Amino acid sequence: MQFHYALVDDLLSREEFERRVEEKIRDCGDLVDELTGAMLVVADLGRQHVKIHGLVAKSSLFSFFAKVIEKSEPMEFDRTDGDKGFVASILVGDETGETRLVLWDEKAMAAQEIEKGDVLEVIGKPGKRPGDIMALAIRKATCEIECRNNISPLNTAPAERLTIEARLLSLEEPRLFTRRDGRGGEMRGAVIGDGSGTARLICWMPEILDDLVPGTTLRITGAIDRSRPPVREYSVDEKSTVEQIEMEIEVLMNSIAGVADEGVYSVRGTISRVLPARSFIAKDGSRSHVRNIMVRDATGEIRVVFWGDTAVLHYFQGDSITIYNATARVGRTGERELSIGRGSTISVETQVFGQPIEFQGTILSDRRGTLIDDGTTSYLINGEHPHGREVRVTGTLTGHTITPETVEAAELSREKVLLRCRRLKEQIDPARPGLKDHSGHAP
Repeated sequence: MQFHYALVDDLLSREEFERRVEEKIRDCGDLVDELTGAMLVVADLGRQHVKIHGLVAKSSLFSFFAKVIEKSEPMEFDRTDGDKGFVASILVGDETGETRLVLWDEKAMAAQEIEKGDVLEVIGKPGKRPGDIMALAIRKATCEIECRNNISPLNTAPAERLTIEARLLSLEEPRLFTRRDGRGGEMRGAVIGDGSGTARLICWMPEILDDLVPGTTLRITGAIDRSRPPVREYSVDEKSTVEQIEMEIEVLMNSIAGVADEGVYSVRGTISRVLPARSFIAKDGSRSHVRNIMVRDATGEIRVVFWGDTAVLHYFQGDSITIYNATARVGRTGERELSIGRGSTISVETQVFGQPIEFQGTILSDRRGTLIDDGTTSYLINGEHPHGREVRVTGTLTGHTITPETVEAAELSREKVLLRCRRLKEQIDPARPGLKDHSGHAP
């Protein structure tokens, strides 16, 4: 009933609406349910459906019929939390005017099922821009709608199909979405690169990308250019073909000094600092993670922000890292940073060698594995070891993993406690390093 009350919430109070619904049910001899009663009350108030010229009223929700005049294909964008979203636009009209429907995420992907000339029954609310309607529910209707002749189309260029030769950098797992008619569908994302840089590839026929592996060179025929500067994006569908070819393609890489306050960049460097991952609650109520690391090359250093699953992977100081298709922005401190979201891909290279090692630290266990940490350096450690125990280990170091030969209990000295506190403070607040002892000197 709340859904229907929103159509008339500028005309009467919630209590009055509920009273009228109960009265309508009694007048019908209790032969209708609450939902039908609510629909009848809305109809009595003249708000069951409105014409497009009536969308300027103050009601928080509208219901209307309209004909599809033009539509845009779904476009992918970066959310503030680093995740990806989709948005699509549909220009609709009736004999009184036209309006733009804005569809987000699953509704945007389902818009592919809507054709020019379809008549839609729409429930929506005012959008952020004047004249826009955010579509909450859409279904195809059987009535006829006549549109006025002087209609301004959406400002979108005709879809241009291109042939692209690029290196496949990463390939996501297929994702499900729901079409307008309730049927399920699949789409798949990828990142490609060439001498001009990197681009997102959205595939609405995931099987086209089957049997392909990152690192191969592709010839994509019939790709639709959906780019909006500075983001390059292409989509492929049932009219497109993707084939592997024998060709070497170098992907344009940027220097860290060349990263501006905005845009999309690919950089290669060395991890110079790793900060702990932090958890937070996302907008959809799920728990996610974020982690900051610092990356340096010959031209400078930059903060890189990892979101979601990439934030809980292991990163180690001194490793080489390659980052493709990262979004630049200005962070909370006013400095440039790169954000790693769903449209980005990373590659980390670790020198693998075996050498004797003796190391003392605290055992830390979480869902990523077991580590030994001395407040400055941490290693993965093979075997089962109690969480929180201070130990001295001798063994072999291969990459970032210690294979222990001996493990002995050890005492944690005051100096080591102060050192770890100082390191923790620097991680939390890098601008104020150092923890002084009673003499005023750093330990």
